[in-house]
Order: sequence, then structure tokens, then C-alpha cells
Amino acid sequence: MNRHAPPAVRPVVTGVGVLSAAGEGTTALAEAVVHGKTAFGTVTRFDVSARRTTRAALLPEPRPLADAVLAAVDQACRRAGLAAAGPDTDPDAGPPVLLALHSDLRTRATLAAVTAGTTAGWGGPGVVRAYTGACVAAGTAVADAAALVSTGRRKRVLVAAGHLVEPGVFAAFDAGRALARDGELRPFSTGRSGTLLGDAAVAVLVEAAPEAERRGAPVLARLAGWGRAGDAHHVCRPEPGGDGVARAIEAALGRAGVAPEEVGYVNANGTGSTLSDHAEALALHRVFGAHTARLPVSSSKAVHGHALEASALLELAVTIGALTDGLLPVNAGWLGPDPDIDLDLVLDGPRAARPRYALTLNSAFGGANTALLVAAR
Repeated sequence: MNRHAPPAVRPVVTGVGVLSAAGEGTTALAEAVVHGKTAFGTVTRFDVSARRTTRAALLPEPRPLADAVLAAVDQACRRAGLAAAGPDTDPDAGPPVLLALHSDLRTRATLAAVTAGTTAGWGGPGVVRAYTGACVAAGTAVADAAALVSTGRRKRVLVAAGHLVEPGVFAAFDAGRALARDGELRPFSTGRSGTLLGDAAVAVLVEAAPEAERRGAPVLARLAGWGRAGDAHHVCRPEPGGDGVARAIEAALGRAGVAPEEVGYVNANGTGSTLSDHAEALALHRVFGAHTARLPVSSSKAVHGHALEASALLELAVTIGALTDGLLPVNAGWLGPDPDIDLDLVLDGPRAARPRYALTLNSAFGGANTALLVAAR
């Protein structure tokens, strides 16, 4: 399993900021996912009268994407105890930003606005790399940030991501029959019929453990391992056996030197798609074997929706919250067991647990997969 050398420097998370349909901040998000308080409602931001599905999980107070991302950045940096930039701040002292977002005609302007805001507020060069790789974009950014920190190339890196539900993407998902027909996202459940989109802006500060200790910064969790794998099976359909997902998990465990039996929770990709959920379940059985029967699994997308390029960062925040609070999120939207999916799903209410390690998984069109292994602080 140890195909990768353990990180030379331990990357830790010292700050998290979130805006989601559940509200502003990590506390609102944790309360929603732990108790299965779904945030879906009828879309009023644009006309959906001609769509098969009319529901999504939207921010309570709409704002431009760059403003939402900068609000999440401010939360994360303040929680991490970073000093705000001043007139005498060394421009190289602040963290570089890796930003995940959807690629469209406004991407350049959003990058410029986030760069200006982060540099003015926290110093540093602003956005040094943009990630537009669909639903694994933010997971890829986190893996890169962890690699930069663990190899000593950066003391800290700020990963940010944002997605707002907009008419073009909504129409494309609806036309492709990817959205849930009944307006509910039901991961791994019988009767599931697709996903639902959601807003999110998230920021996570990844920092070298010695640097965090020197600053006296709070350590929320440790990034123990990360893995990426592509199966290139189909432009939008998952590889039926979950091969890419399994290999991403194996890479994350191998990099951390962690045995499958040590993992105590999985925040699954769980989009509510019939094919995707089945493939992911097969991947979990392949990697964890008999341990799968004792491995709690849930998909928080059932509460906050699918935030596309921001999904992996939003779900990393959920996973860190579960480790911190000792409560595993509910797999909401459940109607009954699918005989082809045999997982220990967290149902009916939050499950008290203190796992040492938790996985958060994401997959994207084109067969891209990421796995982030998070360790309790």
C-alpha cells in the first residue's frame, strides 16, 4: 500500500470559512448536515417554469460570486488567527490562493476580484492557480496545497472555491436528466432519481504543522493523505465497478500509511445518481472489504446540494466538522435500502463517533476522482 512516501511536513487545517444554503459559517452547516435539515427550495433566482426540476439549495442572501468567496476567505483567515494586511505588510507574507470555480465568460473577472480582495485583506500574491476541473476541482486544489506544504515549498496555502446556481448550468443538468425528478436528493436510496444543485463558497487554510505550532494557531484537522485517479470510462457515466474511485482511495491511504480498517467514516460523493452511487458503493467494498459492514457512510449533498466545483471543499468542511464535533452527518432523503448497495449508512439521526480518520470523496464527469483522508487533530 505504501507506494507514496509519507509527507515530510504534516499539512494541517487551521481555518475554515463557509457560506452555504444552510447559512453563513461552519456552525450553521454542521447543524444542518448532522440533523439532516435539507436546504432545498424552489428556485426564484431565475425562471425555471420550463424545467423538469425546479428546486436547488441557494444562499439565503444572494451576492456576487467573488464577494461570497471573499467572505469565506475572511472567515477562514480570522479563524486561523492570521494577521490582516496593513500598509507595511510584506507582499510575500500572505498565503497564495488556489481557487476552484466554474469556467465561463466571467472567470477572469472573478479571479481578478478574489486576487484584489485577498491581497488587500491578507497580503500575498492572490490567486496563483485556478481549477476548473468540474466536481473534483476543489479536491484537486486541496491535494496540490497539501503537496506544496508537505514538501516545504510553502508554509501555508489558502484553498478557496465557489459555485452559484445559475440558469445555464441548471438548464444543462435538467436537459441531461441529471436532476432529481421528485425534487429530493436521495443518496444510495431506493427510488433515487438524480442530484440537485447548490450554492457554496468555501475557504480552507492549509498550513505546515510546525508553522501552526509556532503561531499558536488552532489545528482543526490534519490532511493525512490524498489521492487522485482517472478512469476515462465515459464523458459523463461512471466506470461501473468504481475503479477510479477505488484507486483514488488506495492512493490516499497509501500516502498516509493508513490501513483501511483505521478509517472510521466516509463522506461519500453520493450524488443521488443511480449509476454513480452504485459504482461508488462497489469501490468502497473493493477497498474496505469486510470492514465496509462497520464503516459509517453518508453523503452530505442530500442536505446542501451539489456545489459542483466547490463540492469537495464544502464536503471537506463537513468532514472536519464531524471529526471535531464527534457527530456523523445524516444520509438524508432515505426511502429504503437498494439491494445493490450494502453500506452502513447513517440514517434517522446523527451518529456519535470519534473516528481517528475520515475520508471525503468526489467524482466528476470524464472519470476524474479525488479522495482526501482527514485525521482528527
